[in-house]
Amino acid sequence: MFMHKSISNMKHRPLELALLVLLLGTATPPARSQILATNPVSSPVIADGAQVEKVATGYGFTEGCTADTDGNVFFTDQNHEPGGQILRWSADNHKITVWMEPTGRSNGERFAPNGDLITCADEHNQLWRITPDKKVTVLIKDYNGKLLDGPNDVWVLPNGGMYLTDPYYHRPWWGPEHATPQQDKRAVYYLTPDGKTLTRVIDDFIMPNGIGGTPDGKTLYAADINAHKTWKYDIQEDGSLKNKTLLCNAGSDGMTMDNQGNIYCTQNGIQVFDQTGKLIEHIPAPNGQQPANIAIGGKEHDTLFMAARTSVYTLKLKVKNWDQK
Repeated sequence: MFMHKSISNMKHRPLELALLVLLLGTATPPARSQILATNPVSSPVIADGAQVEKVATGYGFTEGCTADTDGNVFFTDQNHEPGGQILRWSADNHKITVWMEPTGRSNGERFAPNGDLITCADEHNQLWRITPDKKVTVLIKDYNGKLLDGPNDVWVLPNGGMYLTDPYYHRPWWGPEHATPQQDKRAVYYLTPDGKTLTRVIDDFIMPNGIGGTPDGKTLYAADINAHKTWKYDIQEDGSLKNKTLLCNAGSDGMTMDNQGNIYCTQNGIQVFDQTGKLIEHIPAPNGQQPANIAIGGKEHDTLFMAARTSVYTLKLKVKNWDQK
C-alpha cells in the first residue's frame, strides 16, 4: 500500500520514478543458471563455453572413476554380468574399451604411486590390488575376523598407505552370510603402506562414502553422505587423524580434487567447494542422472569425467587434475 501511494504521488517526477523502477528490477538477482542463459558468467572451474557431453550409455551402473598419469580414465560397471567390468576411456582418442572382467564387482578405485590399480571389490567385501598385467592381490578381506560391510571408496597416500570407506548397502549378489552388517560401526579404515595393519580411524559417521585428500598426503576429506556433510582431517605420520573440521554441508559419493585445491562432491549433481568450504560452482546432474563418481583426466588433464548411472559424460575444465602443477 505504501509503495503504491508513493508511485502515484511521483507521476510528475520522472527521474525519481525511473530510479525506483531500476531498484525494483534489481532487488532479486536471477539464479546463476538464468544469468548464464542470457549473460554468460565465467566459471572458476569450467572452461568458457564448455558443455557436458555424453560419451557412452547402456551400462548397468557406472562407478569408480580414476585417472592414470597419462590422463586415461578407468571406471567400473558394477552390474555387468558376470562379476562387473573395469573399463578404460582413452585420453588420446576418447574411445572406451573393456580393461578387465570379471572384477569382483569393483566399486571405488584409485591408482597407487607404483601404477597398480586399487579397487573396492564389492562382491566379496574385499580391497584388491591389480597390477598393469591384471594380477590380483587381496589386500583386505576382513576386520577383527569379520567381513567388512562393503568397501565403497578408497584413497591412496603418496607413501602407499590407504584410507577405505566401509558403509553398508545390501547387494543382491551377497549370500546369506552377509544379509546383515557384521561390523558394529559404519567406519573409515587406514591400511599401512606395507599392507599389514588395518586400523579403524573414523567411527562416528552415519554412512561414510566418498573420500579423497591433498597431493602432499597431509589432509583427508571424508564424506558422511547420509548426514550431508564432508569433513576435513589432519593426517598424522602413523595414519591416524586429528582436528576434525567441517568442510561443507554436502555429502558425497565419489569425490575428486583439482590442482587449485577445490573439492568436487557428488551430491545434488556435482558441487564444487574451495578449500574454505565455499560453494563456487554447481553442475547439474546430466540428463537427470546423478553421478556416483568423478575424476579429472584427459590428454591435458583438464576433462571432468562423470560416471552417472547408465551413462558416462565429460566436461572441459579450466583447471587440471589434483596431481598436476
